[in-house]
Amino acid sequence: MGPTPRAARALVLLAGFYLLGLFLLAALAAADWAAAVHTPGPFALKVFIVSAVLALPIVRGMFMLRTPPYEDVPGVRVDESREPRLWQTVRDIAQQVGTRAPDEILLTGDVNAAVSEDSRLLGLAGGTRRLRIGLPLMTGLSESGLRAVLAHEMGHYGNADTRLAAISERGRVHVLRTVAHFEERAGAKVSKERARQEKKAAAAVAKGRKAKEVDTTGTGVTYRAMARLYTAYGKFYLRATLSGSRRAEFAADVAAARIAGRDATSSALREIPVIDAAHDFYLNCYATLGVDAGLLPPPGEFLGGFRHLLAARHAELDALRGELPTEPVSPYDSHPPIAERVARIEALPDDGRASDPVRPSLSLLADADRSFAAVEETVLTPAALGLRRLDWPELVHAAMSVQTERSAQRFGALALGTAAGEDTSPRGTDGGGGTPGHGADARPGADADADRTSRPEADPEGDGAGAATLGALLDAIDAGALWRIAERLPRSAEAAAAHGRAAREFARPQLRAGLSQLVSAEYLRQGRARWQLSWAESAALELPYGHVDELPAALEAAVADRPDTGPLRALLEPVAAPETSAPAQVPSPGPTA
Repeated sequence: MGPTPRAARALVLLAGFYLLGLFLLAALAAADWAAAVHTPGPFALKVFIVSAVLALPIVRGMFMLRTPPYEDVPGVRVDESREPRLWQTVRDIAQQVGTRAPDEILLTGDVNAAVSEDSRLLGLAGGTRRLRIGLPLMTGLSESGLRAVLAHEMGHYGNADTRLAAISERGRVHVLRTVAHFEERAGAKVSKERARQEKKAAAAVAKGRKAKEVDTTGTGVTYRAMARLYTAYGKFYLRATLSGSRRAEFAADVAAARIAGRDATSSALREIPVIDAAHDFYLNCYATLGVDAGLLPPPGEFLGGFRHLLAARHAELDALRGELPTEPVSPYDSHPPIAERVARIEALPDDGRASDPVRPSLSLLADADRSFAAVEETVLTPAALGLRRLDWPELVHAAMSVQTERSAQRFGALALGTAAGEDTSPRGTDGGGGTPGHGADARPGADADADRTSRPEADPEGDGAGAATLGALLDAIDAGALWRIAERLPRSAEAAAAHGRAAREFARPQLRAGLSQLVSAEYLRQGRARWQLSWAESAALELPYGHVDELPAALEAAVADRPDTGPLRALLEPVAAPETSAPAQVPSPGPTA
């Protein structure tokens, strides 16, 4: 469908909104006339008042012509003097598409590229054009892939999608505003009626009478009926306009394949979901790793560090590329599923232009590091910008140390809280005597292996308190309280129902993991361990030489049926001088990067 038929359809749909309003106003006027002619004066007056109240939201929706202003997305506007290669690339692609190039280019911090236009006269006249390009998207795409994305966006300009979007947006805004007005009035009426009934009920109770139950079932029903009418038209409007949006995406994909090549366009479409998933992982597990500890990576690395992750995780990214995401299809989607878009592009005839993934698209920027730093200033909040900055190795060590300490303190507080005040003398001949799952007040709590996204309610205790916690727990274990400690740890239903040895086997891994957290925190407090950054896998805790082999056996001994904390105490005994041998690395016992 060309621009003219699409514009006509959009105008008809917009006119439908006004026709619905005029029809409802006419119906209200007819009701007023009928009431004035055929009913007594007092009843007619009530009809007039109801009609006026219902007509007000309709009139407001029809004559509030202003649409929401352009939403200023955080980012950095770059002119041609600052980024000549990027601008030249965009201009060349716009010329090949046969459309006017954008007036502004904005570098943003998301995995996206988009175009917009400040059109006038309901889209009949063009206006300022803006192109937004996300630096994370550029980080993951090759230059040929970015050219395909840019050709897709210029295709929207060439097909007049951005101009015609003004008409569709106006209709959506009017419908939503009108529905919101009716719902707001219905809610206000319900609240007023509820307050009246509650006041009446309170007065009845004060006089010793039984109060009636508050019931607002029929209140505001006329407002909601009007809202349902507009909601029904709004659904029809959205289905009609968004189906056009999906067709526009297919048309822009075809323009991208014509300009950048079939293979480059298909490769870019396949790559975008992979980049999006990898970027989410990077933000959650690297960029914001130190936020709880008041830390951020160096300036520019909050966004720029994504490059290190992509360079180190080829195998995982290749696995993601193997399958296109399966998305539920809805008539209210503005974009078709990626899999369908890829299938349509790959069904085009081979144009002989193979995708060239060698040169990264960041090479189009004059200074990528400067761009990352500049965009970061606009993306982060003032509070985040005020956090302390550390290089990546120091950031990982400091942040993971804080998280290890917090996890250890949570487990220690839970374990010692259960042992406090109890008889810690040994019972029976099995090293513990108590059976987990009986007589225990199992309360919800953080697991000893809680991941790094958990947010503690309070800061961890000081170094001395942490060492005392571990010492007190080892003393309690020596006193025979190990399995009574286990009774208060979070358990599954199956573990809670177990008895004897089965119950101990359920509890043992959790006890070992929690004790491992306390031991790791003690190593860190002594300065004998260090968290090591890895872009290819989770962070690893570097222990003193030999301890990586001895620690598992010592932990097993501490949680055995006949507990022995001696090996563990020996490992934790501070050394007089630094170790001369090379340290060993072990995987994280709990929080991971």
